[in-house]
Amino acid sequence: MQLRDRQQALAIAPLWRLGFRPFFLAGALFALLAVALWAAVLHGLTSPAVPGGILAWHRHEMPFGFGLAIIAGFLLTAVQNWTGRPGLSGRPLIALFGLWLAARLAWFTPVPLHLLIALQLAFAGLLIAQMARQLIAARQRNNYPILLVLSLLALCQSLTLVGLALGDDDLQRRGALAALWLIAVMLSLIGGRVIPFFTQRGLGRVEAFAAHPWLDRLLLVCGVLVAALFASGHNLQASPWLALPFIVLSVLHGLRLWRWHLAGIWRVPLLWSLHLAYAWLLLATLGMAAWHLGWLTQPSLASHALAVGAMGGLILAMMARVSLGHTGRALQPPKAMAWAFGLLNLGALIRVTAGGGWLWLAALCWGVAFALFAWHYAPMLCRARVDGHPG
Repeated sequence: MQLRDRQQALAIAPLWRLGFRPFFLAGALFALLAVALWAAVLHGLTSPAVPGGILAWHRHEMPFGFGLAIIAGFLLTAVQNWTGRPGLSGRPLIALFGLWLAARLAWFTPVPLHLLIALQLAFAGLLIAQMARQLIAARQRNNYPILLVLSLLALCQSLTLVGLALGDDDLQRRGALAALWLIAVMLSLIGGRVIPFFTQRGLGRVEAFAAHPWLDRLLLVCGVLVAALFASGHNLQASPWLALPFIVLSVLHGLRLWRWHLAGIWRVPLLWSLHLAYAWLLLATLGMAAWHLGWLTQPSLASHALAVGAMGGLILAMMARVSLGHTGRALQPPKAMAWAFGLLNLGALIRVTAGGGWLWLAALCWGVAFALFAWHYAPMLCRARVDGHPG
């Protein structure tokens, strides 16, 4: 980077120097507030009026409000390492973040439904355009699958919002569940890269984990197939033959976990949190296979294992690690983060095993976990890198 570029980068307020800063912080706060509101609704404490009803809001906002925000923060940061080109920063980043925030607030303001829908789709569309511009310009073909998954996520969001506009609960459910399993594909893509790398570095291991491109491609194909079956409505009805792709995914996720496992990970919170969260992917796929085979009565248990345990767990663990590295700090998280990781996994366990009367406790565990992240990491995300570099 040229000196002039460096001076310009350092002139930007720290919060707007890279995408992970605003999106990780706001995403964590949104996760806390959104689940607290949902828990309050379930316990009859409040009943806010939102388009399509509060269930429509919950279905949309967890994958497309919370999940997509963190994905955006990670990808907008990682893409500059992949391409060698500067990531989004300054006013363009402020504009994109402002659009995301406006889309969240629009649910609770008296805006026309078509404007609400336009705000939701605009954020996803601009994120895809930014990623495509940088990846295609750098001919980063190995990262094109990420563009594919982002584009399919946008289609699922469109399906969900069409269902909202038509008052069609089935379309909304299909779009939201398909998106959730596409996020599982994204977690698999990114986790397959960073978990073995972080494990190797975190334990001082010299030898890198062996790459298995065939396994990565098979996970991608099976994951997209599963999402397509949700979008088409087929995965909403139990059918033994539909257990097959979930069984394949279970075997592949299990194989990954077995290959990545080293005894030393359980001494390092930044590592066991990643491995434990990835294990929820395995449990979610096993749960869906069991439901299709008639061994599990509620598919929502598998969906929440994915949403709370895998998505929430990997997001929290990734934010904790990435934020340290990209602010120039040693990879030693605040001690409270071990409690945050533990609480999130406890919340996921309560959500998928306990009855409805315990949902408040699952929500409390989730909320405290993300509150601990926001409390300890907000100063890091709002201040310049400690090593004086841009970013």
